[in-house]
Amino acid sequence: MTAVEKAISVLKDHGFKYTDKREQILSIFVNEDRYLTAKDIHLLLKEKFPTISYDTIYRNLYTFVELDVLEETELNGEKMFRFGCLHQGHHHHFICTSCGMTKNIEMCPMDFFEEQLTGCEIDSHRFEIFGKCENCVKN
Repeated sequence: MTAVEKAISVLKDHGFKYTDKREQILSIFVNEDRYLTAKDIHLLLKEKFPTISYDTIYRNLYTFVELDVLEETELNGEKMFRFGCLHQGHHHHFICTSCGMTKNIEMCPMDFFEEQLTGCEIDSHRFEIFGKCENCVKN
């Protein structure tokens, strides 16, 4: 079963119907394998679905996030999305601010912070590093 088929199955399991637009959005994320904005998705879908609205795109993106199909982050006030990371185990990401490419970071800085937060109960955390990847630095 492909990643798109698995995601469609998750949607159906939660009462959402299959649509061509949903499948295309998911396929874009699988093929691009990087963080994308709603505007990026709109540009990539425009040819096949010329009347697709930003509302439709956003509604689907947030549904996918809610169902853990997509991950989201924010850069400069703009939401960015990518297909859920298939990497096993706890990790964080480096995200290229130019092309959206991601790299896994295998260590977690929370070990350091937990020592400084004695007596506190940490429910969750996010740690992302933003910058330019090797390819974007070269160009």
